[in-house]
Amino acid sequence: MSYVDHIEELYGLRAFHSPGPSDTAADLPRPDTVAWRIAASDAYDADETWEEAFARFCATVDTTRVRALIIGPWEGAYDSAPSKVMEALLAARDRLPALRALFLGDIMSEECEISWITHTDVSPLLAGFPALEEFGVRGSNGLKFPALRHDALRSLAMESGGLPVDVVRGVGASELPALEHLDLWLGTSWYGADSEAADLEPILSGDRFPRLRHLALRNSEIQDEVAAAVASAPVVARLDVLDLSMGTLSDEGAVALLGGQPLTHLKKLDLHHNYLSEPIRQRLTETLVAAGVEIDLNPDGAEEDEDEEDGTVNRYVSVGE
Repeated sequence: MSYVDHIEELYGLRAFHSPGPSDTAADLPRPDTVAWRIAASDAYDADETWEEAFARFCATVDTTRVRALIIGPWEGAYDSAPSKVMEALLAARDRLPALRALFLGDIMSEECEISWITHTDVSPLLAGFPALEEFGVRGSNGLKFPALRHDALRSLAMESGGLPVDVVRGVGASELPALEHLDLWLGTSWYGADSEAADLEPILSGDRFPRLRHLALRNSEIQDEVAAAVASAPVVARLDVLDLSMGTLSDEGAVALLGGQPLTHLKKLDLHHNYLSEPIRQRLTETLVAAGVEIDLNPDGAEEDEDEEDGTVNRYVSVGE
């Protein structure tokens, strides 16, 4: 399993830790030049709660100019949903008129494994911030995302070791007319993934998100089935970037891609962390690189093992637990 680290930027702005107890406004960057990361001082011991850190942030920084917020660990993230975090954010929304990007759950493995991060229904954040252009969430234990409408959202990312089918269906049924970038880490059944390729049909049909240009359906234990569905999906014709990386993609899925609609219009095809044979890598390279497509075929740590009892070959997604 890959190590999941803190995100380094959001909305094109570098991540910057929120002010400490001794910091003053004069010690800090201009509010609109960084993505402010706010976290409890210690996710386990809770020396300072997330709400206390946020209150100090609001008292120190001119929040009317803040464009991006990264929400780090709240106390007990492994068994407590960020309900108080969300309440604090929503209570402060009038003080955050310039907010355009929000990432919930910037928690690395040392703080809480991705599949242990506890969530709840995150749709109130989108309803409460109608001007948001980017929204991301890490973790999916208890995550809810009912179908919604949001007219400004351009980028939606859900990082997980196992995304519940109701979340996948909620995304597919949503009305997001401005959406250009969609990134779903589908994950593995060991950690809650229970969707099938058929559940992606509303996304792949091309009808739901008319402005979509970057589609990532990755980190999946059913990556071959996803690839086969993508091969004939109408949405592909208008994409610039197709990302099927981090999963268990094998020759079967790659052959389906090669046998489907042309991919030569893409700017990039990302297949890193894969289980492809050398002949298939060569076919992909010859077909796409010559057409000017950037392609990432890096195995990137993909390993398989054989079950001693029945000889079954096991393959693993990049990020699970």
